[in-house]
Amino acid sequence: MKAVEFSKDEKAQLSARIQHFFDSELDQSIGIIKAELVMEFFAKEIGAAYYKKGLQDAHAAFAKRAEDVADDIYGLERAATD
Repeated sequence: MKAVEFSKDEKAQLSARIQHFFDSELDQSIGIIKAELVMEFFAKEIGAAYYKKGLQDAHAAFAKRAEDVADDIYGLERAATD
């Protein structure tokens, strides 16, 4: 899987959110470098699992829509022959 690239601003915003999480939820202050390391770890080690799940969900939603369209077309065909 290709590595996810973030702009400088996006990276700064994500790092700030990680810092806030550590501070508010874990009562542990971390600096920007540690926050970026945490972000890189999750992107590398866990991000692919979330990405794969998202793709599976998108595929299921698309398949359902395609099935609905096929049903609609079948209904139109039946109406045209009646």
